[in-house]
Amino acid sequence: MKRIEATIQIDKIGLVSDAIKNMVGGFTILEGNGRGSGQRQTIRGGRGTGTFVAEFNKVATVSTVVEDSKVETVIEAISDVAFSGKAGDGIIVVSTVDDVLNIASKKRGSEAL
Repeated sequence: MKRIEATIQIDKIGLVSDAIKNMVGGFTILEGNGRGSGQRQTIRGGRGTGTFVAEFNKVATVSTVVEDSKVETVIEAISDVAFSGKAGDGIIVVSTVDDVLNIASKKRGSEAL
């Protein structure tokens, strides 16, 4: 099993959710602030007379656990809909999961997904 974590621009949440909802058993989306290669937003302040660059961008991390056979399909689906061709589109991290336990059903491994 593999854990897939995709950090994407916050405005792509709906597209990514729609792309993977029928491929995975479930997923979690966490919204937050991030700082990477993307250009940060310029914000007007001081009654519109001054501007400053935001320290962070608004991002979301989509996290799911899938069987090894589904990894490439899920990665491709996420990267296709999150792609804009600009710096800051995001990053996908894949890591190995040793075991999974579904608390409600007490199922383990692939059955828990």
